[in-house]
Amino acid sequence: MKQIIIPNIKDVKNLKGKRVVLRLDFNVPIKNGKIVETMRIDRAMPTVEFLIKKKARVIILSHIGKDASQSLQPVVRYLAKKIKVGFVPDFRTAQARTVVDGLSEGGVVVFENLRLDDRETENDADFAKYLASFGDLYVNDAFAVSHRAHASVVGITHYLPSYVGFLIASEIKHLSLALSPKHPFLFILGGAKFETKMPLMKKFMKIADQVFVGGILANDFFHDVGLEVGKSFVDKYDFKLTPLLKKGKIILPHDVVVKNAETKKVSTKQIDELSTGESIVDVGPETIKNLIPLIKKTKLIVWNGPLGFYEEGFDKGTIALLKVIADARATSIIGGGDTAVIVDKLGIGKKLTFVSTGGGATLDYLENGKLVGLDAIIKCKKRK
Repeated sequence: MKQIIIPNIKDVKNLKGKRVVLRLDFNVPIKNGKIVETMRIDRAMPTVEFLIKKKARVIILSHIGKDASQSLQPVVRYLAKKIKVGFVPDFRTAQARTVVDGLSEGGVVVFENLRLDDRETENDADFAKYLASFGDLYVNDAFAVSHRAHASVVGITHYLPSYVGFLIASEIKHLSLALSPKHPFLFILGGAKFETKMPLMKKFMKIADQVFVGGILANDFFHDVGLEVGKSFVDKYDFKLTPLLKKGKIILPHDVVVKNAETKKVSTKQIDELSTGESIVDVGPETIKNLIPLIKKTKLIVWNGPLGFYEEGFDKGTIALLKVIADARATSIIGGGDTAVIVDKLGIGKKLTFVSTGGGATLDYLENGKLVGLDAIIKCKKRK
C-alpha cells in the first residue's frame, strides 16, 4: 500500500507570530481532580514544543469526557509543570478573544472542554468557523478523534490552511505497516464488541499469517463451536464464526482464568473444563507459553485489545504477552485504548516499535486505511 502523504506542520516555513489552532486529544482519565494516566498528553508535547520554539502563538483545543461535565483544568495544571500555559474557562466569551489577542510569540493557551458547545459533535459550520477565527492556520494532532466528523476535526479545515502534527504523522507511518506487512505476520485481536471488530477480523484473515483471538471475542468462538462458557459474556449477535476457524489461521486460548459466580474463587482451567457457574476473565499461562515459538519467528506483530478484564485486575495474560513481544525481534505495533494504558503502566513502550494513542481511530484506520479527519486535511483548499 502506498504511503499517504499528509501536509505536516514541520513543512511550514515561517510560523513566527502565527496563531495556530492546535487540536489535541487530552481526553485522559481523571479521578478526584487528578490525572490517572498521561500518555496522550505526553505524546502530544513534541508538537507543542515545536510550535513554541518556532515562536507561534498556540491555541489548544480538546474535549474531555462525553459531555460538558468535565473540565480540562487538571490537564492545564499538568501542562504548567512543563510549559508556561494560560487557560480560558469559556471559549464562547469575549475573554477568549482578549486572551488570544494578547498571546506573545511562543505563548500557549488552552480552551476549556469543547463539549461545552453541542455544535462541536454536530460538525456545525458556524461553530467550526468560530473556532477558525482564532487562528491563522490549523493543526490536527489528535489522532484518537480523527475518525470523528466533529467541528474541531473536520469542519475547521474549510476555513484555515490545515496540517497534521508529529503524533499523527507517526501514527500513520507505523499503522500503515500493517496494511502492507512483512511476513510472517501475527495479528492479535482482543477486547470486546465483535460487532465493530468483525470487519477487522475478516480483513486480517486475508492479510495475516496467523490471528490470535483473546478477550471477550474468544468467548464468541467458544460458544459458537458448542463449548461451555458458563456465565462468560458472549455477544448477542449471530456471527457464524465456525467457518472462520476452518481456514486454519485462527489461534484460540487453550486455557483460561475463570471466576466462580458464587464463591468468587479464581482458578485456571482448560477451555473444555468450564462449569455453568463460571465466567472467563483472562487467558491462561499455557496459552501465552504456546505463543512464544510463534512470536520468535514472526516479523510483524499487530495487537489491538486486552486479553482479559484488566479493569477488574485480570491483566496477567495481557502483561505476560506484552513482555514476550517486548523481548522479541519482530516489529511490534500495539493498538491504542486499554492495551496502550497497560503498556504505559509497565514502562515497556521503548521496547516496542510503536504504541498507538487511538482506540476507535486505530481500528478504523487499520480497517479502511483512512480517517475523515485526515481526509479533511488532505483535501483542504486553504493552503497555498
